[in-house]
Formats: sequence, structure tokens, C-alpha cells
Amino acid sequence: MKRSSKVLYVVLMALPLAVTLIVLGFLPGQVPAHYGPDFQVDRWGSKYELLLLPGFTVLIGLLLLFFGRLAARQEGTGQNNAKVAVTAGLLCMALFNALTYYFLYTAWAQVTDLSAVPVGVEQVAFGCMGALLLVAGNLNPKLRNNSLMGLRTPWSRKNDRVWKKCQRFGGVSLMLAGALLVLAALFTRGFLCLGLCLGVLLLVAAVDVLYSYRVAKADETLSQKEP
Repeated sequence: MKRSSKVLYVVLMALPLAVTLIVLGFLPGQVPAHYGPDFQVDRWGSKYELLLLPGFTVLIGLLLLFFGRLAARQEGTGQNNAKVAVTAGLLCMALFNALTYYFLYTAWAQVTDLSAVPVGVEQVAFGCMGALLLVAGNLNPKLRNNSLMGLRTPWSRKNDRVWKKCQRFGGVSLMLAGALLVLAALFTRGFLCLGLCLGVLLLVAAVDVLYSYRVAKADETLSQKEP
């Protein structure tokens, strides 16, 4: 990891915790702690519960660093896996930053009805996730065979030929899914946004798995025909 990327990563990982600790002094003792399916607050809790998401962000950040190093070791030579891991990690940290600041706002404004907020939390989450998938899809074809990143199934890892085909296909499907998530986040909200985004993610996952199976079987058939 380049020094500049590492510094940015650490900043994004630690920033939610730092900002939350600063903001806590300006918040009332009780804040909205949970919202029900109707987007109405159904539980009030201590403002210190707001530390949970920043703490989770630090934990996920450390895990992503660990997994990135493992994926880099599995590559053998080159730095493709390491570069993809760094980029994916930075995007994940940006997503957690956005969610943290959203919930800090709802706590500060004492929001009791999320549907009254100009931008819904589902729009923030899936909009950021869509942007993440757009970038990840572009990087996917660069990944070398590994067990931690990319379109990984028992069939996609059969050999390098199958792996490369699966990552190219997976890259396109991720970018398509990302674009659809961004559009859904921009033009829908509430249960419609949630349903559309989850449907897109499940469909893409199913299509990717099926594609990897068919490519592996086709490669197996071709290998049997070769002298």
C-alpha cells in the first residue's frame, strides 16, 4: 500500500470515531436509537450508542487490511490484488463515514420520522454501495486468482482461464448492479428503494454463480476433447 493511500485509509477509518466523540458533547442524553419498519423511532437510547457504528468501522477497516494482505500473498507476483484491496477498502470506509454522519444528524436533529428527512438512510447506503460497485466492477478483471476477492465460487477458481472469464463477467455485472443501485437511490426511497436494491443484488449474485458454473463445465468439456 502506498503511503498516501495508507494515510487516507487510516484517516477514513478513524474519522467517524473522532467526529462522534466531538459531537457527543453537543447532543442530548437521549437520542433516537432505532427506527421501525414505518420509519418512525421506536426506541430512544443513550447518545453513547452512537459510538457503536464508528467502532464497527474501525473493526471492519482492520479486517479489510488483513484480508487485503492475504489476497496479495495469494497473487504470488505482481500487485493487482493489493491495489484492488486498497481501493475497495477506501470505498468501504467512505460508506461507513457517510452512514455515521447521517445518524449523527438524525441524533442532533432529534428526528422521529426518517421519511421526513430529505434523504433516506436507504438512499445513502445504497447510493454509496452503488458507487462502490461501479468502481469494484471496473477493477474486477485485474484480480488474480485468490480466495478472498472477486467472483469466487468453487467453479471460478478451477483454473486461470476460468478465473479470468468469470472476473470479466463479474466486473460487468457489478458495474450494472452499481448503476441500478445509484438510480434506485436517486429516484426512489423507502421500501421501494430497499426492495429494488436488494432484488438487484440477489439477481446479480445468482447470475454470477450460474455463469461461473457454466464456464467451468464448458472448460472441463473442452479439456476432455483436447489431445
